[in-house]
Amino acid sequence: MRIIPPSHEIISMTDGREMLRNIELCGRVCYKSEDRITEDSAEKFISMILKSGHESVLEHEKITVKFICDRGVTHEIVRHRIASYSQESTRYCNYSKDKFGNEITFIRPFFWAEDDEKYEIWKSCMQNVEDCYKKLMESGAKPEEARSILPNSVKTELVVTMNIREWRHFFRLRTSERAHPQMRECAIPLLEDLRSRVPLLFDDINTADKSF
Repeated sequence: MRIIPPSHEIISMTDGREMLRNIELCGRVCYKSEDRITEDSAEKFISMILKSGHESVLEHEKITVKFICDRGVTHEIVRHRIASYSQESTRYCNYSKDKFGNEITFIRPFFWAEDDEKYEIWKSCMQNVEDCYKKLMESGAKPEEARSILPNSVKTELVVTMNIREWRHFFRLRTSERAHPQMRECAIPLLEDLRSRVPLLFDDINTADKSF
């Protein structure tokens, strides 16, 4: 059994400065003001777009991210529209094989300290799941059958592609104080990562929002 924290990786994203230029070029078509594009005009133009709520222009750029998290979190992520998803399949992945180190990987529930009785109960349960999974496979079960005993805590990988407008919507919901703690554990670090790359597009999102 292996226990890991969640993580993310940005696997496809236009350079921040180039992204702003592309959004500006698309947006200026609406006003036929392409002649006003300069070396430093993108930020001012996009700030105006954001203030006016004309966020459809942001849909011309997209970002692809790989989350490594528990399956409970992915059940919430895949509810977002419009987006594209590719997820590690428990139907085809046989976790008793060498490819997976002959073990199941679980995501650590950060809200319990390792010396907490609740964490020990969880850990014991995960060990039992792994033991039973291996016994099922040894008995001739297929991965698509044995997966029926896998819990939300099992590690999964999910590749997500969203346009900028949808990422902004995602962060407004999933970094809020009312979001699930493990969802925030995944969403807030990604938001901070994107803020460092393209601050203009994400700096206005409040992670302490309680409105939804």
